Amino acid sequence: MTLRTLDSLGSLEGKRVIVRCDLNVPLRDGVITDDGRVRASLPTLNALINAGARVVVCSHLGRPDGAPDPQYSLEPVAQRLSELLGKPVAFARDTVGESAKDAVESLENGDVVVIENLRFNPGETSKDDATRAAFAAELAELGDVLVSDGFGVVHRKQASVYDLAEILPSAAGLLIATELDVLDRLTENPERPYAVVLGGSKVSDKLGVISHLLPRVDRILVGGGMLFTFLKAQGHDVASSLLEEDQLDTVRGYIAEAEKRGVELVLPTDVVVAASFSADAAHEITAADAIESTAFGSSGIGLDIGPETAARFAEVIRGSKTVFWNGPMGVFEFPAFANGTKTVAQALTEVDGLSVVGGGDSAAAVRQLGFADDRFGHISTGGGASLEFLEGKKLPGLEVLGWA
Repeated sequence: MTLRTLDSLGSLEGKRVIVRCDLNVPLRDGVITDDGRVRASLPTLNALINAGARVVVCSHLGRPDGAPDPQYSLEPVAQRLSELLGKPVAFARDTVGESAKDAVESLENGDVVVIENLRFNPGETSKDDATRAAFAAELAELGDVLVSDGFGVVHRKQASVYDLAEILPSAAGLLIATELDVLDRLTENPERPYAVVLGGSKVSDKLGVISHLLPRVDRILVGGGMLFTFLKAQGHDVASSLLEEDQLDTVRGYIAEAEKRGVELVLPTDVVVAASFSADAAHEITAADAIESTAFGSSGIGLDIGPETAARFAEVIRGSKTVFWNGPMGVFEFPAFANGTKTVAQALTEVDGLSVVGGGDSAAAVRQLGFADDRFGHISTGGGASLEFLEGKKLPGLEVLGWA
């Protein structure tokens, strides 16, 4: 089976098209601090507007626990969408109530409405199939067809992602199609040399990716908080740095497997160690095998890869034809510990081939550090979904669209 795309839906003129986007943007005091996901939804929305559809946009935002919560309202997103589309975007103050029904009823061809946060209804994320299906049935009354374009949620069996696609004629939007094309290039015959850069806090978050990609890549570069579990697995003291003791045997297995397969495992040779986890903490650079010997002793905390490591990582990245990066190299939110992440991001912009930023914290980091999206081959909108795809898992939100 192949993914059903917009073309499979035929003429959409005059049809009510529910578009499941991922507009889960960060907000501070009601202001969007990163509109990357909103901008990523524009190609599909513009295609539907130009086709004369009556567009009903739905999404989740945050974790409001199944009840209305003003801090998670999608109203700021509707306002931003209006600015980006250059046309009025209506906003319904509920999901499937009178406000939503009236707003949809008022749509003309080419009009757009955003309905309120799906997760204000407990049926959206319910583990009970019947509860989820009942909410999906209410959503289905608002539309004639479904376009699923929220890649960041396709790994979730949720009402608007899975159940709704079983009720209405459904297809993937342009964003999902693009994401799958890129991820396919990372797993099927990637151009070599192929390097994967993994960071973030926990090894346990990346276990499946490491297992699935080890037979497929040439080099794996390890940074972020997870690097300390690798160092400990090699017998080095890591002082008070983040450590997953229960993963040490697993990591030792990966180190042995990489050696057996001829995959170069590039681990840090130096790290930035701080006195505490804070932006203005005293810190120093030390060899990766001498973390406990800093002025902070056993209380020292590693918060970034060191400059020597960052330079080595950059060299490997620039020398690769395919690069996938998921997870910051350090605590990039603190300027003193952002150099590793910034150096890796810069190197990805210089790849002569395919460079992919794997969503989540990595996408947030490149934008916060001042890099424009178009400097990379692709920035994924779905960190968790990207990782699960690269783990080889079946994603329910894609299977229901015909992807197999």
